[in-house]
Amino acid sequence: MTGTVHIVGAGLAGLACATALAARGTPVALYEAAGQAGGRARSFHEARLDRRVDNGNHLVLGGNREVFRYLDRLGARGGLVPLADGAVPFLDLADGTRWRLRPGGRVPLWLLDRGRRVPGAGPLAHLAFLRLAAARPGDRVADLFDTGSVLWRRLWAPLAVSVMNTAPEEASARLLWAVYRRTLLAGGDACRPFVADAGLSECFVDPALAFLARRGAAPRFHARLRRLAVEDGRVTGLGFDGVAVALAPGDAVVLALPPQAVEELLPGTGAPTEARAILNAHFRLPAAPQGGERILGLVGGTAEWLFRRGDTVSVTVSAADALCGRPAEVLAPLLWRDAARALGLPADPLPPWRVLKEKRATPAQTPDAVARRPGTRTGLANLALAGDWTDTGLPATIEGAILSGHRAARFFKDLG
Repeated sequence: MTGTVHIVGAGLAGLACATALAARGTPVALYEAAGQAGGRARSFHEARLDRRVDNGNHLVLGGNREVFRYLDRLGARGGLVPLADGAVPFLDLADGTRWRLRPGGRVPLWLLDRGRRVPGAGPLAHLAFLRLAAARPGDRVADLFDTGSVLWRRLWAPLAVSVMNTAPEEASARLLWAVYRRTLLAGGDACRPFVADAGLSECFVDPALAFLARRGAAPRFHARLRRLAVEDGRVTGLGFDGVAVALAPGDAVVLALPPQAVEELLPGTGAPTEARAILNAHFRLPAAPQGGERILGLVGGTAEWLFRRGDTVSVTVSAADALCGRPAEVLAPLLWRDAARALGLPADPLPPWRVLKEKRATPAQTPDAVARRPGTRTGLANLALAGDWTDTGLPATIEGAILSGHRAARFFKDLG
């Protein structure tokens, strides 16, 4: 394909597609409805705290191959920093038990070391995730585990809801297996946790914008796509607010938009309509804590993950639809109690805070919804889809978003 590829949406899926195409010399035009790029994985200045925060907390694993491929293209791998000893620390808020989960090689000899597994469960119990390998299309995660076990409460349920952003009682078992196959079964390096040291934008977004700017492909912001012009099975034009863009015969389009936006533009694509929420709360402490964990998994409370950056502490709750219906003034002290206990700080007074509710953070990842996810290809010859909600074989994560963008870029390469 020798024409321009018009990419609508500058989230991570759109940025991955744009940078992959630009890297091989394909002309790219990138459009974004908002005033900034990054979508659900970006940073911003929070005025209440007078600090720069992420709009969501994300943990990347070494097995996220598409993430590192993307960062290597941008020369930005250094934006992700591995946790010190390759372990993920946890705290059970119900009884104060702490542990560090540190999987090892492909042969699970690490399970013989009590210091590397979950307390209260033996080595063989940690292999229960292998049941997911035999999951049928309609199986849910909770169908394949002993949901009354300590390990379910302390490991499998928290991991499942964090990865899937859907309660394990309804989440697709097959989709979760795709993650475990790339991480727990792939050895210690694939399980090594990384965090965006300076922020999500600094790691994933700013380097991509700089990469595109050097190639004359800076995005056009405040450009909301309202309609597609279609003739003879091809997209021939894009209608933005007050601006019409005519496509040349060799041009193509990638819609890297949220599913509801795609469904409005292309009714019947199968874009999922049911979504799940994520709740994040940020707190500014009087001073940066000395020592302690950079991230901490929490069980037995309301908050599920705690992230620290300087004097700012952030907590996350996945599949948080019920909580998002409650006022922020109620949620802030509830979540701070968990954070304060984890940090060994008093629950009173409540520090400066900001609660962020993303009510449509990801599509619901139930077996029925997963079966309906559309692929890259559409019924129009020069139109492709990208987004973490498309049929990548992975949950709606950063890895899934970037993979979808790379697939869309490869689709047009194959067409050429």
